[in-house]
Amino acid sequence: MDVTFLLMIAVFVASLFIQWGLQATFARFSRVANSRGLTGAEVARAILDAHGLTHVRVEPVPGALTDHYDPQAKAVRLSEPNYASPSLAALAVAAHEVGHAVQDAQGYAWLRVRANLWPVASIGSNWGPILVLVGLGLGALGLAKLGLYLYLGVAIFQLVTLPVEFDASRRAMEFLRRMGFLTSREVGPARQVLQWAALTYVAALAGSLATILYYASLLGLFGRREE
Repeated sequence: MDVTFLLMIAVFVASLFIQWGLQATFARFSRVANSRGLTGAEVARAILDAHGLTHVRVEPVPGALTDHYDPQAKAVRLSEPNYASPSLAALAVAAHEVGHAVQDAQGYAWLRVRANLWPVASIGSNWGPILVLVGLGLGALGLAKLGLYLYLGVAIFQLVTLPVEFDASRRAMEFLRRMGFLTSREVGPARQVLQWAALTYVAALAGSLATILYYASLLGLFGRREE
């Protein structure tokens, strides 16, 4: 069996473990109320206002773990459970998304780079695998290589995403401690939630790199391609 295919399986298993860890950690601390009794929406609003970002809205969005910051709409969108919940998990996630809003307001370079790379990553994600498979099926290696090069954009986007997400989590912990939202006993649980969430981005990058290596092996870029 191809070594790169085994690598893909290993990355897939690791990704499942990380998703399990995130969901288990999030579920655990979603049942633990923070000492201030503040909801995710209230925490987000307080941190935004403290940074002069009164124009940034805080809105609920359907689903679970669908929390994100929309730089176009200038809105922090929290999943409905986190928006209304006074849990430690909601507090950590809300602060993280506000971290992105502060990055945007301060012109954080990596956030801008990621935004510029998004169209490339979107094209690569949608068309890269298709072109690789079609090219291999038709024996058109040039087309398959084009698909591989397009898919490289996905990995580059995910690589740039890492400093953006880690910095947002760092900012989140700083906000929460400086503004007195966390007691000393709550720092560890909040950090756990953010660390597991960050690992999902590491797993996504590893998965893309493994896929690229697999496509490259199919194209014979590491030696003779087996027919």
